[in-house]
Amino acid sequence: MVSCPVCGKSVNINDINTHLDTCTGDKDEPLVEPKSDTNISTMSKKRTYSSSSNGILNLMTKKQRPNEVIEIDDDEDEEDEELAAKEANSSSTSIGSILSGSQPKTKPVVAHRAASNTTSTQSDRPHQQQQHKATPTPAPPSVPLPPQTDELKILTAQLQTPLAELLRPTTLQEYVGQQHLLGPQGILTSLIKNDQIPSMILWGTPGIGKTTLAKIISKYTKARFVEVNATNSGIADLKKIFEVCDKERFLTKRKTILFCDEIHRFNKTQQDSFLSYVERGSITLIGATTENPSFQVNNALLSRCKVFKLEKLSSDEIRQVIHRGIAKVNKFRKVVHNLPLLNFSKEGGDYLGALCNGDSRIVLNFLELINSYYQGSTKTPTGKLGKAELMPILQKTYLSYDKSGDFHYDTISAFHKSIRGSDVDASLYYLAKMIYSGGENPLYVARRLIRIASEDIGLADESCLAFAIATYEAIMKIGMPECELALVQCTVKFARAAKSVEIYRGWGKLKAMFDSDPSFAGAEVPLHLRNAPTKLMEELGYKKGYKYNPDFKDGKVKQDYLPESVKGLKVLDGRALGEQIDYDL
Repeated sequence: MVSCPVCGKSVNINDINTHLDTCTGDKDEPLVEPKSDTNISTMSKKRTYSSSSNGILNLMTKKQRPNEVIEIDDDEDEEDEELAAKEANSSSTSIGSILSGSQPKTKPVVAHRAASNTTSTQSDRPHQQQQHKATPTPAPPSVPLPPQTDELKILTAQLQTPLAELLRPTTLQEYVGQQHLLGPQGILTSLIKNDQIPSMILWGTPGIGKTTLAKIISKYTKARFVEVNATNSGIADLKKIFEVCDKERFLTKRKTILFCDEIHRFNKTQQDSFLSYVERGSITLIGATTENPSFQVNNALLSRCKVFKLEKLSSDEIRQVIHRGIAKVNKFRKVVHNLPLLNFSKEGGDYLGALCNGDSRIVLNFLELINSYYQGSTKTPTGKLGKAELMPILQKTYLSYDKSGDFHYDTISAFHKSIRGSDVDASLYYLAKMIYSGGENPLYVARRLIRIASEDIGLADESCLAFAIATYEAIMKIGMPECELALVQCTVKFARAAKSVEIYRGWGKLKAMFDSDPSFAGAEVPLHLRNAPTKLMEELGYKKGYKYNPDFKDGKVKQDYLPESVKGLKVLDGRALGEQIDYDL
């Protein structure tokens, strides 16, 4: 049994359609409120509904006409259930308004799902969908999102890109440094603007703009520009590039500029593959390297390229890079993160510039590190950032020392020359730069001290050689850091010791004689100085006439020791040092 939604009477479910026809006839019958809304939704597994296309609204506004009766199973498809739910909501709203008396003399009928089963026609569904569109359920109000500005979108997209890459110059006007090459009178300025780019090697320390300069050249030239990195390329990759370059030159008469970053990473065979293409002009090679090209680039290739030495950025140039970096970082903080801006005192800026050692990439990485440090809620910058605030963040983050490159050899050379010049302070500075700051192997320094003991001190203080050997053994036994003071002690002793290069110069002079005159080494040993282990050799005159010095007073005898052809040779001149005068003193 179900309750009639119009009169409220209990009616058998099989007779509900006939009863509804009676309740919705032409007679204006008084409306009877249903007992409760819950009666509307009480149904059985198999339910029979009117398939009138306009649903209950037609029942309330039109004269009742015969309706088709269909059966609907509960396991209908998902789409039908969604349509039924929308129709039920819409109908419930209409019934509610009717029951409240807002629409007098209107006969409401419960809204049930009127979707077709396998026996329903396809024409019913579109008609039902039109009815659903006529009474949509209002969506809940949504909170509008704040509109994103174009600047915010751009900056948000740039957050994952390193600051050094974001600020990479794209024109000669933006490029910082290398005024000896790119200044008003610089040779590269004229070559780039006239599009007369020769094959070249850009040599310099990291972070001074070698790759950036090559990319800028690509924007000024009409030639095709190809970039390759020696760290991830091989002969096969180069051959493909060369083949395309030849075709390009044949078809369009256009040259190709091939930029090879880290060219020193290519081996001899790989470097030789460039030769023929550079020789006949198929490519213009621009190589970038941090290593000395005299040692790392083949002589044949080096002779076909112009070498340009790029210098470290000066303090003023680093300051320009810092200002650009701070401006970009503060824009991120203000627009994207809504954080306080970073301000640096002059002392802080100078400390930051000195720490990067002329490397623009390092100083921009420092700024990113500082920005990240002050992004936390508990890390708010107060006032200007000085050296005291920056030291805990940047301490030991960058060491300007390379244990295998030019820094390594330059520093040990400066250490040696400082001891030779008796400058104790400079000697200790370079010692600290190597073993404390750079992590140099202390045994390497100890071996150099042994050399200094003989080369620069020599006979002026013969104890230094034994002292250097003792220092080496101490390092072997106790290691770092305990051996630091042994190195310091030896360094100070050597710097303060008297100097003599007599044996060093004499030995060098003698070696030069052997190199310059082949007969010098071929001079025969005098017979009286030769060994005579056999009787035959004694009969030939070996050892004959030799005077055994210990048998004579004070060991003095008149006897020749040099071969006849080199008599009068003087190796040592008895002078510990030279005789030139430095007028700068």
